[in-house]
Amino acid sequence: MARKPKVTRRFDAMLTDEATLAESAALLASIDPGMAEIMTISGPPPLRKSEPGFRGMVRIIVGQQVSVASAAAIWTRTATGLDPLTPETVLAASEDQLRVCGLSAPKMRTLRAVADAIVTGSLPLDTLHGLPADEAHHLMTRVKGIGPWTADIYLLFCLGQPDAFPAGDLALQEAVRLAYRKRKRPDAKALAAFAERWRPVRGTAALVLWAYYKVAKSREGI
Repeated sequence: MARKPKVTRRFDAMLTDEATLAESAALLASIDPGMAEIMTISGPPPLRKSEPGFRGMVRIIVGQQVSVASAAAIWTRTATGLDPLTPETVLAASEDQLRVCGLSAPKMRTLRAVADAIVTGSLPLDTLHGLPADEAHHLMTRVKGIGPWTADIYLLFCLGQPDAFPAGDLALQEAVRLAYRKRKRPDAKALAAFAERWRPVRGTAALVLWAYYKVAKSREGI
């Protein structure tokens, strides 16, 4: 029996407005009826936008693995202390200047690596929006300190890339466990494989799952 040709879906618009997000959510629901059911519980996914470019990347990095309050304080000190916040400013700053901002040694190294990659041209941050999600993800994770989660969060929130999917996010992993009634929470590798069904709008699926997770946890009183 001849194999059926693989269906290739496309969704080229960035998630920069409510109408485009709604269009991508409709495509997602048609791809996976399970997602349509989830959206009846969580409602339509909210549009989440962050500042693009170097400032947006810095904000993501400084906020990693710290509380919301700490992230906000570190960001304020960084944006103020390194004004104007550019790759050149970061590269010219001393360790003492960076430390006063509240940055840890690993975050200092990451910010300098990102700044250097932008200045040398190995990370074309301003043109990533024109690349497929996987290609942009690959370029970003070549920079020391930018992990898969950081790359996908930047692509999804700062650029509105509809197919960026941060599989390492614990809330997404738990949301999939709850929504799809899995016995255990999938790890990043398992979730990435599971998310393949949602191409080319895996980013929209992430937004839906975050909204569902919030509802599910509020019902549990957590």
